[in-house]
Amino acid sequence: MKRQPIRIGSKRADSPSIIERSVALARSVCLLVVFFFATSSALATSGDEATLQGRTVVPLSAERPMVATLPPVGDHWIWVPDRLLSHSLLFDADSGRVLGMVDSPLVLTPQVPIIATDRNEIYSIDVAYSRGVRGERVDFLTVYDLETLDFKDEIVFPTKAATGNTAIGYSSRIGKRFLAVFNQFPTTSVTILDLEKRSFVGEIGIAGCSGIYEVDDRRFATLCGDGTVTVIEVDEDGHKSDLVRSEKFFDTLEDPVFTAAGRRGSEWVFVSFAGKVHQVDFTGRIPVASPAWSLLGEDEGNSNWRPGGLQLVALHESSGRLFVVMHEGGPGSHKDAGPEVWSYDLTSKTRIARIQPPPLAAAFLGGTLGLDSGSLPATILRWILPADTIDAIAISQDGAPVLIMRNSSVGAVGVVEPDDGKALRILGDAGLFGPTLGTR
Repeated sequence: MKRQPIRIGSKRADSPSIIERSVALARSVCLLVVFFFATSSALATSGDEATLQGRTVVPLSAERPMVATLPPVGDHWIWVPDRLLSHSLLFDADSGRVLGMVDSPLVLTPQVPIIATDRNEIYSIDVAYSRGVRGERVDFLTVYDLETLDFKDEIVFPTKAATGNTAIGYSSRIGKRFLAVFNQFPTTSVTILDLEKRSFVGEIGIAGCSGIYEVDDRRFATLCGDGTVTVIEVDEDGHKSDLVRSEKFFDTLEDPVFTAAGRRGSEWVFVSFAGKVHQVDFTGRIPVASPAWSLLGEDEGNSNWRPGGLQLVALHESSGRLFVVMHEGGPGSHKDAGPEVWSYDLTSKTRIARIQPPPLAAAFLGGTLGLDSGSLPATILRWILPADTIDAIAISQDGAPVLIMRNSSVGAVGVVEPDDGKALRILGDAGLFGPTLGTR
């Protein structure tokens, strides 16, 4: 007799086969084995500690207070913001060691701190309220010492800094003297701060536009809702001296672009929801967009693959390599995490590689359970957990770059070779939840 499908709500699903039930049972058994080993390991450790009773204990030498300092800035320093813990961890991606931390309380998502090696400082956009989580709001830029992470100074500004899920493009240095902050209350604008005078310069309105993309020492661009980019130039004191707008190069209704973008010199590269690549040249006074090309190449229109994620675009400037998080989905899936990162050569506009993330979920859960990465339980854990997906990537800008990636809901960060995706290491203890990453 033909088996009748089971109705679940308004959908139809076949009953699981014997093979599917067997696989599910095997995974459940393996998970129990993992927890058994983890528990046994914990009990063994407790037993070892108990055997120390009755033995001679050698007293430790007295601790002396000291102020730790950061090593010289490395090419592979990365920031890992955490929304739940309201801070950004500074990692050395080569050693996997945590170097420091910058707190950013009372914002939805901490903005990636900005490292200024020329001023030996770190900048963080922060907010405070007179009654803890309510009352009069004060927005300010916190200045930290790059060697000690000690508080150094602050610049209070009267505008309301924007906050959002990713906060991508919400702040940027404009040359070496100025820093720009994106505002969205009560309307969109940009605040200009003078890092030399430690002062608020003024506010520049950008109604209908969003984000800050540095162009050069005096100019920055912003994406606009009519499918254009606006370029604003400031004078030597930081006040607006020029404003121009490009021709329309994307359709915000049919195929909008992501705010996550990559920079190569005077060019910014934007990716659309459907996988179109828009390269915009800011060399002249008025920006010019090149004809768009597709990430899918000859498969355009015949493939379900499309870009998606949160911070889904990364660009290595000197090599002209573009990296994009990809997934299989349809319209409306532009925030979905993807199981692969596709890399492209911007000159030939061709795909070079497809990179899969390392087992981040297994590393995070295994670390929580206290499992050694090379142990049998950790191996079983990597087998039973589903394939990883990621929604944020970044790449270092040195001659031997590393590609870093994360899933916003997993407290682990993968470090891989950008050429072939070979996993170099996984950074554990990377917090709880965060949608962005930052390189120095």
